[in-house]
Amino acid sequence: MILLPAPKQIEEHEGSLKLNLGTMIVIDASCPAGAMVYARMLKEEIREWVGLDPAIVRGAARKGDILLKTDASLADQAYSLEITENGAELCGGSNTAVGYAVATLRQIVRQYAGLLPCVKIDDEPMLKARGFYHDATRGRIQTLGNLKKMADMMAFYKLNQLQLNVEHTYLFRGMSELWRDDTPLTAEEIMELDDYCYERGIELVPSLATFGHLHKLLSSRTYEHLCELPDSAGRPFSFEDRMALHTVNVSDPDSIKLIKEMITEYMALFRTNKFNICADETFALGKGRSKALADEKGVGTLYVDYICELFDFLKKAGKEPMFWGDIICRHPEQADRIPKDVICLNWGYSPTQREYETQVLAEAGVLQYVCPGACGWNTWVNILSNSYYNVKIMTGYAKKYGAVGMLNTDWGDFGHVNHPAFSIPGMIYGAVFAWSGEAPEFEEINKQISELEFADRSGELLACLKEISDQMKFSWRNVVMLKEHTQKGFPREKLEELFHEDDMGKVPAANEKLGQMEEWLRVISRSMDSSRRGIVAITLSAIDAMRTFNDVGVFLSCMKDGKAGEGQNGFALAERLENCLYHYKKQWLENSRQSDLEKVAEVFYWYADLLRESSK
Repeated sequence: MILLPAPKQIEEHEGSLKLNLGTMIVIDASCPAGAMVYARMLKEEIREWVGLDPAIVRGAARKGDILLKTDASLADQAYSLEITENGAELCGGSNTAVGYAVATLRQIVRQYAGLLPCVKIDDEPMLKARGFYHDATRGRIQTLGNLKKMADMMAFYKLNQLQLNVEHTYLFRGMSELWRDDTPLTAEEIMELDDYCYERGIELVPSLATFGHLHKLLSSRTYEHLCELPDSAGRPFSFEDRMALHTVNVSDPDSIKLIKEMITEYMALFRTNKFNICADETFALGKGRSKALADEKGVGTLYVDYICELFDFLKKAGKEPMFWGDIICRHPEQADRIPKDVICLNWGYSPTQREYETQVLAEAGVLQYVCPGACGWNTWVNILSNSYYNVKIMTGYAKKYGAVGMLNTDWGDFGHVNHPAFSIPGMIYGAVFAWSGEAPEFEEINKQISELEFADRSGELLACLKEISDQMKFSWRNVVMLKEHTQKGFPREKLEELFHEDDMGKVPAANEKLGQMEEWLRVISRSMDSSRRGIVAITLSAIDAMRTFNDVGVFLSCMKDGKAGEGQNGFALAERLENCLYHYKKQWLENSRQSDLEKVAEVFYWYADLLRESSK
């Protein structure tokens, strides 16, 4: 039996419960009206995987029924599940915990159909807050329908907090210059998603850039004067510049006035009492318009003065502030100024992530979440091994230093080119570790996810995806950087450094491996339920992009005196890029708005034009 996350206590017994035409899902009088959502989830699971259509009723259970109820003697997030030959009883300490019991039963139904094993489970999570953080700004803004699917998946794996990274992709009133060339989320959509998440036991927490990462705001004609670095408006778009250069000028009081107005409008859409001000990667702070103030007070003081004013503003509005912890960890002497009721989001994404930041925050008495990553940024297929070991090590730090939550991150960086489906394993790693504190070994959990989530009876899908992700030799980050640095007029030797980071000599072997993985994927698909085979086309598209850009890298690395090396056909390679992009665009628009699709496409176009020009 595969259960993700694994329960604290499980006893398997002889016998089985046979679901039949008369089986009903019974909601006990102890359950609030919200239990109906979980009953319907269970009904749909049974309909899909058993073929029966059980009625949902309120009242007393009879033989063969499935009973949902609450029990105040249980902890708020604790639940029990017992399946006997006479029926099933799901009990939670709250309505949300009833949902956790339902999620466990749904996983059992998915594996055993209408013949359920007799089992007794008692369970509750290690961390009370178990979240997923999705970048809805730097590349891909998913459709509302797809965001709801994300919430459904989170409920299935017992995650209870969702944050969407917003820098400029919300339709702020009176700020059309901010979102005029984008496809922003609207207030109505945010509120609808908030309701949808709440019904599934998920807290939708607003996350808004308020310090750094404000490219669209601070490069606008209206607000460029509030940017730390001058001349921010009118510059050509750059993925690299968007990540680094746009920090508010804290020496101008109009900066925080504007940010407070944006916070006020945005926080009104959410029922939660939390608000994440972000405040990470303020790279330019003290280097431009606020330099004199930074020289006088120190950059660390400047940083903490600003965020503490926002903390006070939020607390007066009845909110619990959150912020990213990278800057405060660089200024540990300032950590004691962070209020004890503010949550610091301590991020770190290495599979061998150091302990320092978690320890510094703990010793300063700062309340913290650990924040690992799904490791999909700047890749076509998420690097699963990095994600697993990163989540694992951060979970260990959470236990050691008493973190109160985990927020597993899914960033977009240079366009969010990876398909959302490839972040699912990373999301599940986070859910499993945050609930249980531990997880099966890497190969075993990948097998379990392949079987449970992707209905792959071979259990090999994630092993295949792992091998595919390892074959990217001309990385998307360097693809983008080479284009942008060339356009900025960087010297040739500086551009060649990007190829030194990637080993073009390994491309033939990598592309041959991708061919083998493509064949393996097709074999695996024979073992998959037909409803889950959409991952095949998505993966074939990713393989095509990786293989094509690998060949582009080889072509460019062979160029001498403006001409391609022997045996290279730039025209054919350019056509491959454009065909690859055609299929990629179709898949993007199946789950996401236009958002940054054309910015991603511009990278393809630039290389296609370069290849043709170099082959004349």
